[in-house]
Amino acid sequence: MIAHNSKSKNARYGMLVDIDRCTGCGACMIACAVENNVPPAAPTANERTGITPMRVVRYEHAGRTAFVPMMCQQCEEETPCVAVCPQNAVELDPATGIVGQIPQRCLGCRYCMAACPYHARYFNWADPAWPAGMEKALNPAVAPRMRGVVEKCNFCHGRWHEAKELAVANNETGPVAYTPACVEACPSRAITFGDLNDASSQVNELARQQGVFRLLDSIGTEPKVYYHSRRDWVQAAAGDSKEAQRG
Repeated sequence: MIAHNSKSKNARYGMLVDIDRCTGCGACMIACAVENNVPPAAPTANERTGITPMRVVRYEHAGRTAFVPMMCQQCEEETPCVAVCPQNAVELDPATGIVGQIPQRCLGCRYCMAACPYHARYFNWADPAWPAGMEKALNPAVAPRMRGVVEKCNFCHGRWHEAKELAVANNETGPVAYTPACVEACPSRAITFGDLNDASSQVNELARQQGVFRLLDSIGTEPKVYYHSRRDWVQAAAGDSKEAQRG
């Protein structure tokens, strides 16, 4: 569902990821970790115990390879993680459309991890720690999360807060424009971010082009992360996406 009104009071921030442009370099993953104060992984960490809010998945089919950046898909309808959280630690912000995680409320039950159809949530198994001296380079706009809580991509909410504060200082109202770290870091410009409620935004325009699909579209969660590829086998890998069915 993509809004076509020229400008809305509230934003619906979303992304368009062009899989055909992604080279799998991992720059988005590094930028995400640095921006959001994700500590270096323990030597024994694996896909189940590591923290990778932005994760580039390698997909191979018949000798061909595609790289798919995966993050929280920012589900808008019947958001699974919101529905199951007993602590109200997960909220869908109506002003931004962002699914936020509130670590101070999280009790670590991990119901949200089980409910997420995209496996885009991660549990902090240990207290955050950095090599000596590295703590001086932490981002002051983002609080490190403690052991025993779940975290996820929140579209770099620290950057949104900074943009909002600047807008207030300039007496500006309405949705603000900002750029998440992964978008800024991508050397191939494979990720586009913006307000889906703004019909003039680039992300709105790109999300309506041919070859666009959403992962597991038919389950009805209305994710705000769109993917694009001209390759039929990549579209088919999305499972039951509407675009794949049409193709």
